[in-house]
Amino acid sequence: MSYREGRKFLIENLQISEHTGVDFSDYTSEKDLKKLWRETLDAGMHGICFSMYEDGQEPGDTITEEQVERRVKILKPYAKWIRSFSCIEGNENIPRIAKKHGMKNLVGAWLGDDMEKNEEEIAGLIQLAKEGCVDIAAVGNEVMYRKDLTEQQLIDYIWRVKDALKDLDIPVGYVDAYYEFSHRPAITNSCDVILANCYPYWEGCSIEHSLAHMQQMFSQASHAANGKKVIITETGWPSQGSSLGGAHSNAENTMKYFINTQAWSAKDDIEVFYFSSFDESWKVGAEGDVGAYWGLWDKNENLKF
Repeated sequence: MSYREGRKFLIENLQISEHTGVDFSDYTSEKDLKKLWRETLDAGMHGICFSMYEDGQEPGDTITEEQVERRVKILKPYAKWIRSFSCIEGNENIPRIAKKHGMKNLVGAWLGDDMEKNEEEIAGLIQLAKEGCVDIAAVGNEVMYRKDLTEQQLIDYIWRVKDALKDLDIPVGYVDAYYEFSHRPAITNSCDVILANCYPYWEGCSIEHSLAHMQQMFSQASHAANGKKVIITETGWPSQGSSLGGAHSNAENTMKYFINTQAWSAKDDIEVFYFSSFDESWKVGAEGDVGAYWGLWDKNENLKF
C-alpha cells in the first residue's frame, strides 16, 4: 500500500467553516472522533516530518539505514512527501530511501553556530541534490529564531546552495517561524520558496481558535512572500504534557487539530508538512514535557488512535 495521487480527503462529507474548521458536534464520543481521525489519516496527506530518533537516541547519534527504511515504509501509505532536517549522521539516508520508495523530499541542511558542521551539512545537501534525491532544498531551520547565525551568514549559505544547484531546477528556501519572513525581507528575497513553521499551540491558542490562527500565520507569511510559494513546513499539536495558555495538550485536541489541518489543506490546496511522524523521547529536555508527544505514531511506531 502506498500514497495515491488521486486519493483525496472527502471534505464534502464534513461540515466545514472557513475559520473554525470541522463541525465536531456529530463526533461527541471518543470512539467517533478516533474513527474520523483514522479516516483522515488514511485519506493521505501532502507531507510528514520525519522523526529520526528511537528511544535512547538523540541528535549526534548515527542512525542506520535499516532504521530509516523501516520508518519510511510505515509512512509511505500516508504521505507523498517527507521532510528531513539534516544531511549528516545518518540523516542522509532519509531522502535516498524515501526516493527509492517513490516519495518526494524536502531536504534540510541543519545550520547552527558550529561552522565546521555547517560545511558538512551544506556539502551533504548539495551531494544529495546531485544524486536526484532533493525536490526542495531547505538551507537552515529556525536559525534566526535561535540566533545561531547573522542574517548575512545565512544568506551567504542560501546563495551558495542556489549557485551549486542552478542547473538542477530545485527550489531553494529557508525554514523559520512564519513571522520571521516579515521581519527579515533580505532573507525572504533570497529564497525561491518560503518555508514557514506555524504553531498555534506554541502561541497559547485554544483548540477552538487554532485553525483561524494558523490561517492568519499563513496569510502573514504569504504577504511577506510577495507572490512566492509558501509551504507550511511544520504544524502540529502535542497529545500529552503541560498546557500553554489556552492550548491544552491532550488526545482530543490532537485529533481535532490534525483533522482540521488536513481538511483545510485539502479544501484550499495548502501544502502542509505535519509535525510529526513518531514521538521522540529525547525532546523532553528541549521543549518541556510536551516535547516527546508530537507524533501521529508513538515512540514504538504504533498509531496513537
